[in-house]
Amino acid sequence: MLEKKFLIQNDVLLVRLKGELDHHEAYELRRMWQYEMDKNQIRHIILNLEQLTFMDSSGLGVILGRYKQIKHVNGEMVICSISPIVKRLFEMSGLFKIMRLAQGEEEALQYLGVA
Repeated sequence: MLEKKFLIQNDVLLVRLKGELDHHEAYELRRMWQYEMDKNQIRHIILNLEQLTFMDSSGLGVILGRYKQIKHVNGEMVICSISPIVKRLFEMSGLFKIMRLAQGEEEALQYLGVA
């Protein structure tokens, strides 16, 4: 089961995920995330993965898809508060070569210049 929370601050979408992100949850996450981006004219994304306990390749696909979309509007995606298990998956996939890692949400907001 995956809990999803979306918060808006200016043109930044804060996404907090809790639980397990697998292929069963990926479709619904993609749909809800897309809805929030379309509805709110989002320019940047902060992805808080502190309480994400598992993620497979379909979860990486959802994140990469939103990253490409936000880069298209010259925005940034910042990952923060990542759990060790998920951090290893990001490192192995090379996502930290294109996305910044922040310690927490406040640091991520400062990096984006909206804190």
